[in-house]
Amino acid sequence: MGYRGGLTDEQWALIEPLLPDRTPRRGGRWTDHRLMIDAVAWRFRGNNAWRDLPECFGPWQTVYHRFAVWAKDGTWHRVLTELQTRTDAAGGIDWLVGVDSTVVRAHQHAAGARKKGSPAGEPPDHALGRSRGGLSTRVHLAADGRCRPLALVVTAGQAGDAPAFERVMAAVRVPRPIGRPRTRPEAVLADKAYSSRAIRAHLRRRGIRAVIPVPADQQANRRRRGRAGGRPPAFDPDAYKQRNTVERCINRLKQWRGIAMRTDKLAQHYLAGLHVAAIFIWSTP
Repeated sequence: MGYRGGLTDEQWALIEPLLPDRTPRRGGRWTDHRLMIDAVAWRFRGNNAWRDLPECFGPWQTVYHRFAVWAKDGTWHRVLTELQTRTDAAGGIDWLVGVDSTVVRAHQHAAGARKKGSPAGEPPDHALGRSRGGLSTRVHLAADGRCRPLALVVTAGQAGDAPAFERVMAAVRVPRPIGRPRTRPEAVLADKAYSSRAIRAHLRRRGIRAVIPVPADQQANRRRRGRAGGRPPAFDPDAYKQRNTVERCINRLKQWRGIAMRTDKLAQHYLAGLHVAAIFIWSTP
């Protein structure tokens, strides 16, 4: 249909075999999956309202319903995971992983979701927090060395980076054709906000090298304690130079305006939008 920003033929060839059958359990046959994915991408790229979908995409209710169903049953996440699996099997993932987070402003339309009767898996606070800047959501992510998201977690905007670290690491899970999924990067690159004993101990237990600088106050406290302060943790400044990959991954995601500003009431739907953007990133040659 010539929509700028839609799936290319190369991307569609990768994604099509991973999608559900077009005949659902109940109701009639679904319309073209490719048209629906292009409609969802149009909505999130421009942060447009579902009701404003152009007629060429068909009824907006049909597109929204299938997007919501796939968000609830995990289809978007499964497609993303399968793309990661195929890339890893071809040796295309750089396992020098960066971890970081970014705060996303939430539009007033994102507020007002019911706290009772929410879909299964939806957090009670809908991953919305209130601060001086208003409503916001924080996106925590891990990115490989080629600026592609490996794991995505959403929390309320006022939540800190460190408390969500283990959730992000637990979400790094790339299945393999044989054996267990790969869950351990070669190294984790993170900024000073992640410099804590708990995080370093967590990485040490899993045999993952930590490349995290030590804040000045922690260095001063160790020197003040003298011998009782112990040795400073190892730090590789050359490896740390590659931490910009996670920042660049965030920039790639935020090129989608529906990601840069949240208008979805449900965290489940906003996270699905992140998965859609990540699918486009991973399927780009």
